[in-house]
Amino acid sequence: MITIRQTVALLGILGVIASATSSAFAADTTWQKNHPRREQVNTRLARQDARIKDEVKEGDMSKAKAAHLHQQDRQVRQEERDMASQNGGHITRQEQKTLNQQENAISKKIHG
Repeated sequence: MITIRQTVALLGILGVIASATSSAFAADTTWQKNHPRREQVNTRLARQDARIKDEVKEGDMSKAKAAHLHQQDRQVRQEERDMASQNGGHITRQEQKTLNQQENAISKKIHG
């Protein structure tokens, strides 16, 4: 028997696959083409935001924990903007790596 949680997980996976497939065929905006590292970081932040919201909706995370994780994501987003403002609107590979490491730590807290 498939549980609701398994069904939601499957739908989430299918959504990611569909999104990746459709975005592969969609033309990137000029900004996305000119700022691929920032685009990757910001896309990840958006997906993580959606994951947090889903966890709350499913009752697997308290609103307080979600608020704390959203605050941490906002701090990463602000750090990304600050880094870009110091480098003509771009972030370096090392800055992208640093931001992704911070997102990894937050991501582990979503299901942890």
